[in-house]
Amino acid sequence: MTTDLIRYDLLVQEALRSVLRRVLADAARDGLPGNHHFVIAFRTDAPGVRVPNKLRERYPQEMTIVLQHEFWDLTVGEQAFEVRLNFDRKPEILVIPFDAVTGFFDPAVEFGLKFEMATEPAGAAPAVAAPQAPAPRPASPEKTKPRGSGSEPAEINPKQPDLAEAAKPAEAKAAAKTAQKSEETPSDTPAKVVSIDAFRKK
Repeated sequence: MTTDLIRYDLLVQEALRSVLRRVLADAARDGLPGNHHFVIAFRTDAPGVRVPNKLRERYPQEMTIVLQHEFWDLTVGEQAFEVRLNFDRKPEILVIPFDAVTGFFDPAVEFGLKFEMATEPAGAAPAVAAPQAPAPRPASPEKTKPRGSGSEPAEINPKQPDLAEAAKPAEAKAAAKTAQKSEETPSDTPAKVVSIDAFRKK
């Protein structure tokens, strides 16, 4: 499978967070329209989250807030939003980065969004790298040779054949063929007989 170098997953998450940012900004400016209200879940251990210590102790990883009737001072920025809510009849200010939001739901129209964490939470366990395989030991020369049929070692650099030796059988074969042809085909020229006396000194 081809590696996604464009990272469509990150682009989709960014687009969905822009929807959340736009909805909260409209609510901060104009208030909640009709019966719309928001249920927002976020990681309390994510970087940049500011909540009271008692809430962090009660919700060490994730908590959910509802923006419906009693919320004040909703302020929306590019990276985070801030809101004042009542907890045990005491108003508290929460600062929540958009990267810490894990879910958004509007019960009035049953519309929801689910988000993935853009960064690793501060309290999350660090990722453990997979152990690397040990480096292979250098094999002995006998084991590095290629194996032939019957698992017998084969020569890595076989000797080159002697061209002169290889040519001898071919020459002998050609000579034998020529001799055979000479015997089968009578010569048109009569044989010349030379007397031994021609070589004697006069």
